[in-house]
Amino acid sequence: MTTEHAGPQDASARSVIDRAFTILGTFQGGRVRQTLSEISRRTDLPIATCHRIVQRLTEWGALERETEGRYRIGLRLWEVASLAPRAVGLQRLARPYMQDLYETTGYATHLAIREGSELISIERFQSPRRPARRPLVGNRYPMHATAIGQVLLAHAPEEVRTEVIEGDLEQFTPRTYTDRETLTRVLGDIRRSGYAVSDRQVDHIHVSVAAPVFGADGTVIAAVSLALTEQDVDGKNMIHLVRLTATSISRALGAAGFGETP
Repeated sequence: MTTEHAGPQDASARSVIDRAFTILGTFQGGRVRQTLSEISRRTDLPIATCHRIVQRLTEWGALERETEGRYRIGLRLWEVASLAPRAVGLQRLARPYMQDLYETTGYATHLAIREGSELISIERFQSPRRPARRPLVGNRYPMHATAIGQVLLAHAPEEVRTEVIEGDLEQFTPRTYTDRETLTRVLGDIRRSGYAVSDRQVDHIHVSVAAPVFGADGTVIAAVSLALTEQDVDGKNMIHLVRLTATSISRALGAAGFGETP
């Protein structure tokens, strides 16, 4: 049904759905628990409207209300999300190889996919003795600064690369690629070499190494990375281990027929 032929009831239903999606979206970015007033403020919805929709989402199970009055994502929403094969199936097949990489090196291992012009973190292994603020599983991040993002961007469709390169290249540190010509050249190098290295482009401590993960049809569907500190970098060995892990995951995906073009 087109917008011009939609009746008042259709428009009202879409409005409620859009507001519900907006409310659920406020739980991204590390906001695990929120009060009703916080949700209202972040969605710019009147408190009464926000309360009505939050109550309905809670009744269905998309949200859960804790004893102190804060809300969190509910189990029902997780159950529905677990049916999404692109992230969950990939995560399940990749986990054993990521765990091997993490246990071999002791450094944080990360798996991500591309969605539009951003990356989405879908799995991570990290030592509690080496805490890091990001990435958070389920969150979205720009692709131009991290090794894992640069791999995904290098293998993205040309129109996506153009959108990112010509867009706002946020500078996180003085080392972040913000020059369009430099980033274009680096992405070409990544496609030729089969890996990426990001040297303290997001913060002043970490160096990350990443390699592409291929689906059964030979296209890049994800990337895996390892995050080290500057003083711990063993470039040649770490690149080899990350590429070996990515190859192992790719073989597992190929054997399972994951990522085949219909």
